[in-house]
Amino acid sequence: METKIKLALLDDEQLILEGVKLLLSGEKELSVMLTANNGPDFIESLGKLSQEDFPHIALIDVQMKPMNGFEVVAILKEKYPDLKIIILSSHYKTTILGYMVKLGVSAFLPKNSDKKTFIEAITMVDKNGVFFTAEDHKMLFSYMNSSTKKKSLFDMDDDLSEREKDVVKLICKEFTNNEIAEKLFISPRTVESHRQRIVEKIGAKNTVGIVIYAIINHIYPLEGL
Repeated sequence: METKIKLALLDDEQLILEGVKLLLSGEKELSVMLTANNGPDFIESLGKLSQEDFPHIALIDVQMKPMNGFEVVAILKEKYPDLKIIILSSHYKTTILGYMVKLGVSAFLPKNSDKKTFIEAITMVDKNGVFFTAEDHKMLFSYMNSSTKKKSLFDMDDDLSEREKDVVKLICKEFTNNEIAEKLFISPRTVESHRQRIVEKIGAKNTVGIVIYAIINHIYPLEGL
């Protein structure tokens, strides 16, 4: 039996919420486990879900009250670090994309995206942890042209070693510590040490942050770009 991608939806506009749910209802590989129209209810409802029903991906609006989308994301990343998050917004700006990266969000989708892009984003986030369009990629590089902004995302005291870059590449390919150890002929404990050192060097909050750092710094090429 094929495992479905389980989703949770948060948007304060009921019409948008119902529209997205309807859009996804015809996709056999996707399953909406939870919907909510405000942050506090969303967070509370997530906490009540069983492990079996807990979503793989949360799709979250930015402009909401009493808690905006970024505030919700910050709480979710603290409570559920493995939950992948896609931001939905009508405001597609470089500054928002940069903030998204800093929070460790997996993708950013304008609300006027077509269905094909929407489904592709969900599928790629589930598979690779991140989804960037060609436009996202351009915006990221534009954002990173500012040394001040780059420093605000990744606190680099010194560059990664070649061995650390090898580990990063394999992390991006979603290999486990044991698999990385086998491929690099080192122990799992050494892999864990490398991983911890990488996180400390770049200031990433999670695996998504490591992947984004690798893409921005040309360590790991993003498919399709």
